Amino acid sequence: MPSPEFSRFLYTAVGGDVTWTDRLDWPYARWQEFLERPGVETWVAYDRGTPAGFIELDPQADGVVEISYFGLLPAFRGRGIGGRLLTAGTARAWDLAERWPGREVTRRVWVHTCDQDGPYALENYRRRGFRLFDTRTEKEPDVPPPGPWPGAGPRA
Repeated sequence: MPSPEFSRFLYTAVGGDVTWTDRLDWPYARWQEFLERPGVETWVAYDRGTPAGFIELDPQADGVVEISYFGLLPAFRGRGIGGRLLTAGTARAWDLAERWPGREVTRRVWVHTCDQDGPYALENYRRRGFRLFDTRTEKEPDVPPPGPWPGAGPRA
């Protein structure tokens, strides 16, 4: 069963130091609505019982699946967990129709990435078969990383 509380925890814990802000203002009902859409799945990597990171699959029309979010909590980065999680999550995107009756067979899996995703993100995607489709330069709002909650995280 989808859990807005757990999904929001993962989102803020993973994205807090890299300025994930687009969902911070989502109320509980919006989280619930998104997570209950047929085919939306959240896969979590654990290290000794602690959530280390997650990958979120967002099915779209015509057999397309977006990896809408993927990442690790800061303490788990650089330990090889991300590659294994991306491999497993991508496989779950390709076999999504097997778990969701009536869902079209996956024909394409895609993901957005940016320079804030870390120095190894693009190469991690490429090693798992992703190809560069488009490149854009966009101005991001100049806001400080929110941390997993206001005031959290290391100070410079």
